[in-house]
Amino acid sequence: MTVEKKTNYGNITVSEEAVASLAGSIITECYGVVGMASRKVLKDGWAELLKKENLARGVVVRRKNGGLEIDLYIIVSFGVKISEVVSEAQKKVKYVLEKSLSQEITAVNVFVQGVQVIG
Repeated sequence: MTVEKKTNYGNITVSEEAVASLAGSIITECYGVVGMASRKVLKDGWAELLKKENLARGVVVRRKNGGLEIDLYIIVSFGVKISEVVSEAQKKVKYVLEKSLSQEITAVNVFVQGVQVIG
């Protein structure tokens, strides 16, 4: 699945991996987000914190209803109001992706895989 756009100068194709990396880097800049987590929770309920080069592993991109649907798996900081962090992250990811890709984002689903104490 790719994002395609036709212009007067030719065609632009953005891969799913590029969209996932962009979404991952956007959400890691949000307040209260420690980082991206793997989609699969490891044994004993622990989530793996992903490094920068693996951010796309914590993102699922789907084409649905004429737009893109994004699933993000994150780890949040201890002591923040999770609902506020997630709400603001959804807004930021949706806004930046729509502006960057000129593509409608129908949903940004955020799954909190864990809470981490920063210290």
